[in-house]
Amino acid sequence: MFGDDLKEAKKFMGNLVNGISTGISTGISNIAEGKKIGFIGAGNMATAIVKGLLKSGKLVSEIYVYDCNVRQLKKMADMGVNIMYISEELVEKCDIIVLAVKPQNYDEVLEEIKPSVTDKKVFVTIAAGISIEYVRKGLGAECPMVRVMPNTPLLLGKGATAMCRSDNISDEDFEEVYDMFANAGEVAVIPEEQMNAVIAVNGSSPAYVYLFAKAMIDYAVSVGIDKDVALNLVSKTFEGSAAMLRSSGNTPDELIEKVCSKGGTTIEAVKVLNDNNVSQIIADAMAACTKRAEELGK
Repeated sequence: MFGDDLKEAKKFMGNLVNGISTGISTGISNIAEGKKIGFIGAGNMATAIVKGLLKSGKLVSEIYVYDCNVRQLKKMADMGVNIMYISEELVEKCDIIVLAVKPQNYDEVLEEIKPSVTDKKVFVTIAAGISIEYVRKGLGAECPMVRVMPNTPLLLGKGATAMCRSDNISDEDFEEVYDMFANAGEVAVIPEEQMNAVIAVNGSSPAYVYLFAKAMIDYAVSVGIDKDVALNLVSKTFEGSAAMLRSSGNTPDELIEKVCSKGGTTIEAVKVLNDNNVSQIIADAMAACTKRAEELGK
């Protein structure tokens, strides 16, 4: 995918779409430039981060994107950013490089860009299980780094992101990376030894929420409630409940108690959930998530 035999083809395709962004970038060349940020990979997560950067006022001339998929590059070109057709050239141009590829592609990508890496380049990994040490080993350099675990609500500017920093990254560079994700949601900084465990808390957890929501909607439909009505009610209930968790000043247990009137309907539902040990099932599911993250860990 990143081999020498495809470079000429990539160059040709990249030139086709690069013209779209060139005029936009050169039109603001008189403005003092900040740090150049590059993305290797132009999928959904990279797109969400780039949109957040642009919304925050980052210049299109300071954002570079490489992907072997020309259709993904075309989408990025439509946003006005700089399109690169060779990953090594992106690394040479940029101060901060976000590795936005799947974990199984890391070895190939790291080997491809290795000749262009210096220990002054800042790298950001957003893939599950990919450690700071693993990336440095693959690059053959002690680069400053940030390891990040975002989640998919980042696509809507509602992300919950966890990250950790290497010891040798400057506060200025770390703040630049922090703001990349803070532009599209909330960010928590944690130790790297917690990064695999946190996947179960924020990275994978949207799926648990969707599963619970699906069960509620399916029940509503089974008793004759319109599916769209159920979806809207369930979605708003989740939204309001999240706001209560954050702003009410009550603990989750206290909030449960406030809804569970003695002899009422809610307490009967909660009793069924407790009798089936739902809390333990959730804990077991999260533990399985963490276990898999450790197995994938590099």
